[in-house]
Amino acid sequence: MTAQPFHAAGEAPPPTPQEMRSAMSVFASGVTIVTGLDDGEPVGFACQSFASVSLEPPLVLFCADHRGRAWPRIRRSGRFTVNVLGEDQREVCGRFGSRTGLKFQGLDWSASRWGTPSLPDVLMRAHAEVHAVHVSGDHDIVIGRVLALEVLKPGKPLLFYRGKFGIDDGLPLELKPPFLGWGDHWG
Repeated sequence: MTAQPFHAAGEAPPPTPQEMRSAMSVFASGVTIVTGLDDGEPVGFACQSFASVSLEPPLVLFCADHRGRAWPRIRRSGRFTVNVLGEDQREVCGRFGSRTGLKFQGLDWSASRWGTPSLPDVLMRAHAEVHAVHVSGDHDIVIGRVLALEVLKPGKPLLFYRGKFGIDDGLPLELKPPFLGWGDHWG
């Protein structure tokens, strides 16, 4: 028998995963592709949860589903690149956000000096090595020590908001299921 969480009298139960996903969709986020090499093969996944952690030492973080296929392979290599997508790179996001297909097939990419895949035409790249990994729920919080940054071109970032790319102020806010977030496919 599985233990049930304790709730004080009159206290509401915590949100369901679907309610959590729906409510969190009102927070706009940028979209990145986290890439690495595993036994010489490029791997990667789309990731919304990327942030700066520290300036000294230079640290960044991202969150990845530890049940995903790409992150465990990148973790073994110990190094990764976070590629920040521009607003014109929805196709790249779709490619890496999918559980099917060959993500690098037909994609023009190059290896960084650390051996990690660098994607073309992105706004910025953060090259890093795994510094620490903290398991939290169904995800890993990955702290990376930044080895180098490349700001490649000016432009607007690809934003993900309310389950879609971009921000459309004319849409009514919908906070009830069914909401299928891209987070189900990334990591």
